[in-house]
Amino acid sequence: MTSNSYNPYENAQSQFDRVAKIIGLDEPTRVLLRQPMKEYHFTIPVHMDDGSTKVFNGYRIQHNNARGPAKGGIRFHPQETIDTIRALSMWMTWKCAVVDIPLGGGKGGIICDPRNLTENEQERLCRGWIRQLAKDVGPFIDVPAPDVMTNGKHMLWMLDEFELIHGGRFPGFITGKPVGMGGSLGRTEATGYGLIYTVREALKSQGMRIEDTSASIQGFGNVAQYAAKLYSELGGTVAAVSCWDNTDKKAYTFYKKSGLDIAALFGIVDSFGTIDQNKARDLGCEILPEDAWIEQDVDILMPAALENQITLANVGKISKQVLLIAEGANGPINTEADEIIRKSGMFVIPDFLANAGGVTCSYFEQVQSNMNYYWEKDEVMQKLDAQMTSAFKAVREIAKKNNLYMRDAAYVISINRVAQAVKMRGWV
Repeated sequence: MTSNSYNPYENAQSQFDRVAKIIGLDEPTRVLLRQPMKEYHFTIPVHMDDGSTKVFNGYRIQHNNARGPAKGGIRFHPQETIDTIRALSMWMTWKCAVVDIPLGGGKGGIICDPRNLTENEQERLCRGWIRQLAKDVGPFIDVPAPDVMTNGKHMLWMLDEFELIHGGRFPGFITGKPVGMGGSLGRTEATGYGLIYTVREALKSQGMRIEDTSASIQGFGNVAQYAAKLYSELGGTVAAVSCWDNTDKKAYTFYKKSGLDIAALFGIVDSFGTIDQNKARDLGCEILPEDAWIEQDVDILMPAALENQITLANVGKISKQVLLIAEGANGPINTEADEIIRKSGMFVIPDFLANAGGVTCSYFEQVQSNMNYYWEKDEVMQKLDAQMTSAFKAVREIAKKNNLYMRDAAYVISINRVAQAVKMRGWV
């Protein structure tokens, strides 16, 4: 979980400041882009099933919309903070820009634990969030999506409330919807698959074959599950995955040196990404402590859980065998640890490039919804692969040409694109 001393927004700003200096960004543009353009803070009273009323805190941050409507998920989390949402909205701006889709950055959240709420209470919470924002979001203003502990059912409740308020059908307002109700085929797999498309390209650039590599993955939610699935299907060996156990309130690492049976793990994981320990043992898994995922002798680490997971406290535990870190989560490596990794020469695929498959497919869903015309899954995945591959190659080329760390190279592309948009609009 996120450390109390770690501020993700300060981390996001320091990453931005480094590159703003590299590219010589002028002061007004720098000031404009290092903070959100709009913030919404509000309360959501919810009538609980036991007859009581509970008040929840909700947020929506729109970081920048110079390149298109704000885009970003809504997360439900008991430890949500406004600075986390600010950071995530900023990273969404860069994420949309690096894969060159015409959207800006936004993010939302509610401080809650949906694991302790009934389905009816979750629905009231979703509808309450929309009621507070109905005039400030929409298909051409700000397009939400699922994030941590939210799913297609939540999105459909939100869409329904939005349409009730505005008196029409606006399927392009929100993405991550169930297929058949305006959702896109391939959206469920998109972030995890996109992560592996960039891993595949990174290995190619290093003269390596995916079949000759092994990986350890932190997390076993949606992103990690589909990353593990595609990586193993392409011939890679997943030696370890970690996941949060809601009963014990801590994480565990599931390890098998010869390779985990990912298809079998899919059958013993709940909707919150918790793997059944007893059934995992039956599959030959060793159950190791939380941080063990980072210590394994593998070629690739994929942190695909929450932010601030690789820190000064554990970066030294990374095996010398690790050649590549692919950031499936947002901000999983904090600033101090990133400095150490940067100096080590390890190849890093930065978060806002590595996990951009989700927002890319969300954009595809938005386009399909606005057209009221839907593509076959193969077409969606081909478009996703092409977009992610093109984005990776562009970042890699800038990195090689200018001898830059991959994170800096990705920022150079993103910040330049957004800065050009705000200048062309005459904002600065």
